[in-house]
Amino acid sequence: MNQTSRDGFTSSFGVLVATLGSAVGLGNIWKFPSLTGANGGAGFLLVYLLATLLVGLPVMIVETMLGRAARANAVSAFDRVAPRRQWWWKSIGWMGFAAALLILAFYSEVAGWVYAYVFKAMAGQIATTDRQVAGAVFAELVANPLSSLLWQWVVLAVTGSIIMFGVARGIEAVTRRLMPLLFILLLVLCARSLTLPGASAGLSFLFSPDLAKITPAVVLTALGLAFFKLSIGMGCMLTYGSYFRDNQNIPATATRVMFADLSVSLLAGMAIFPAVFAFGFEPAAGPSLVFMTIPAVFTAMPGGTLFMTLFFILTAIASVGAMLSLLEVPVAILSERFGLGRKRASLTTIAAVAALGVPAALSSSLTSDLKVLAMNPFDLFDFLSSNVLLPLGGIMVCLFVGWVYGLPEMARQLSNDGALRNQRLVSVVFLLVRFVAPLSIAAVLLHGLKLF
Repeated sequence: MNQTSRDGFTSSFGVLVATLGSAVGLGNIWKFPSLTGANGGAGFLLVYLLATLLVGLPVMIVETMLGRAARANAVSAFDRVAPRRQWWWKSIGWMGFAAALLILAFYSEVAGWVYAYVFKAMAGQIATTDRQVAGAVFAELVANPLSSLLWQWVVLAVTGSIIMFGVARGIEAVTRRLMPLLFILLLVLCARSLTLPGASAGLSFLFSPDLAKITPAVVLTALGLAFFKLSIGMGCMLTYGSYFRDNQNIPATATRVMFADLSVSLLAGMAIFPAVFAFGFEPAAGPSLVFMTIPAVFTAMPGGTLFMTLFFILTAIASVGAMLSLLEVPVAILSERFGLGRKRASLTTIAAVAALGVPAALSSSLTSDLKVLAMNPFDLFDFLSSNVLLPLGGIMVCLFVGWVYGLPEMARQLSNDGALRNQRLVSVVFLLVRFVAPLSIAAVLLHGLKLF
């Protein structure tokens, strides 16, 4: 394949917003608040921040570096950067391929619920302060096979139409507009939430850590979230890195993305927890926080229908950037490695995700009794991707960079052939990737597999 013919990002800002779009997703608005609430608030946040700095950020940097060094998709990249005859490193790319499809199969269903809730909020269908009523509305949505599939297909149609336009005219063009809008909407919601009587209790929950609540299970959960949140181990950063410009400062860009991603998570927490405490709801509501508790919270405040609608529009926007980066992994592999062409590769990927997503979408209805390892399809896809494929891929990336690729080549790549004076930073990243990150991710893997 001719490298010069590949699509790519056109500016530093384009790189930043596209990569941020990959990191920012439903995890910020849905998973981060629910896990923070369920794990004691500020103590969990503190551990999550440390895990992001010591594990998430270094692995994100080296994944992106490998992608740019190879200028290829997540599988073919290791044909170019791995030593000859060490073919097994390509399994990192294939695991990313499989993980992306599995995540998309259930993630698109959750995004479908969000899309549905935008219209339910506008129509006043979820305007109730009774959490049980809100729960019944959600239960009805997920138990309806037709609506579950319909909203999932709407999500796939929206993101699939964007991905067909390519990297610059599709991914970059859309995320340039959506990411600033996401921040604006978050700030509006935060401003409203912080003016509520009793909001200070929510801020205290989020920012005043109780160290006694930091247990080994909390640490491992925070590590897993940090790893998942930055799109690591699923081929996204490898693929996006291959579209980076030669003069892009990868460590600086990754750090900006990390802090921007953390800012979105904190803003989401500041929009949700003050309102939750102001109206006496339970912060440890778990995944139901968004779909059952939040409607009740917003209904209880003046102008609740407007702010509830804005919240679900914001959440829908957050889902788009993450889905685009996930879709790009198999699309790039199919178009470049198998010569399908951009449009055909996109259609093939969307069709595969739609087919794989059917059992996941129907996990609360027609396939609820279909169990593998005592899990329905939705939970199984989540388990296999989040608890098995992503940690394995992350560990192998660390082992490859730390013990095969080596510090000299890593320093050359991250300094842009000596143009950047960052040797000390590179050495720190190398040590973290060589020792700290793989051991930490291995602990997450073993914990996810219930081995300890």
